[in-house]
Amino acid sequence: MNDNETMRFAREPDELPRLFLEFANAHDADGLAGLYEEGAVLAAGEVVATGRSAIRQFYANLLERRSEFPAPRLLAPLRAGELALTSAVSGASSVSAEIARRQPDGRWLWVVDQLKIRVDKS
Repeated sequence: MNDNETMRFAREPDELPRLFLEFANAHDADGLAGLYEEGAVLAAGEVVATGRSAIRQFYANLLERRSEFPAPRLLAPLRAGELALTSAVSGASSVSAEIARRQPDGRWLWVVDQLKIRVDKS
């Protein structure tokens, strides 16, 4: 891994959403998939992807349909040792919550990612 690649990994959990936005707006499905552990699970509406390869395919399909990703309102991560909960609110109708884990090399990667569209206001 070279120094340029090292800078593209999250060294703290709150860097994951920033990298997500960077990769999404660059239409980089490989970069997005690289934010997840190999066996991670992603749920978005009815779509569920398990494993980095399936997550990469999910994002490749999404990037074909969507051209811009605005910056969400990020909530402060909650950390418990080697785990962290990250979350974001986008617009008035979607929220995401993710569980990240610190890797042996110090990077943080998402393990579970849940996106809910059309948040109930009740």
